[in-house]
Amino acid sequence: MSKLVSIEQAVAKLEHGQSLLIGGFLNVGTPERLVDFILEKGLNDLEIIGNDTSFPDKGVGRLVANKRVRKVVATHIGTNPETGKQMHSGETEVVLVPQGTLAEQIRAGGAGLGGVLTPTGIGTVVEEGKEKVTVDGKDFLLEKPIGADVALIKAYKAEKYGNLVYRKAARNFNPIMATAAKLVIAEVDHVVESIDPDEVMTPGVFVDMVVRGDE
Repeated sequence: MSKLVSIEQAVAKLEHGQSLLIGGFLNVGTPERLVDFILEKGLNDLEIIGNDTSFPDKGVGRLVANKRVRKVVATHIGTNPETGKQMHSGETEVVLVPQGTLAEQIRAGGAGLGGVLTPTGIGTVVEEGKEKVTVDGKDFLLEKPIGADVALIKAYKAEKYGNLVYRKAARNFNPIMATAAKLVIAEVDHVVESIDPDEVMTPGVFVDMVVRGDE
């Protein structure tokens, strides 16, 4: 069955208050057209989970700037002053997570694991309120798995069955996010007839819908 749909059909599945895993690293590998339609649809009270909040006028940063977000889980927010303003005013809850830890939490969520043991954050404010586990005499923090209602990801190309290929640094968080959500929507640059199985980076079994970014 073909997974190709219009962006309107895909965004129709989104609701107020959902948690969204959104791919990208400073807007590289971010599904921009899906963000456009989220803004047009007027969705709000969202929780967004991703590497960063980009810039005020780009990618997920536009969701923050337009005050559509109630909670951000990210590794840094320094390139988007609006995120910092909303955090300090109490408008938006911001949870900052070490980058490697966030990646592994999402990976654990996708794999159905109970969490990740990491030494990152031991002896700092990061460990406050978290369970500490000792393995072979070394302390680790137990970081819980992360999943979401929806993953919005970006790929270079796909075919109708949802198999995806990413391009260079635009791969970033997208492949692991595709495994960790109840609904996965992939925005792609190109839809092709077929993809060599050896090139597939995210198997179509993880993808629910594919939309064209030039729509």
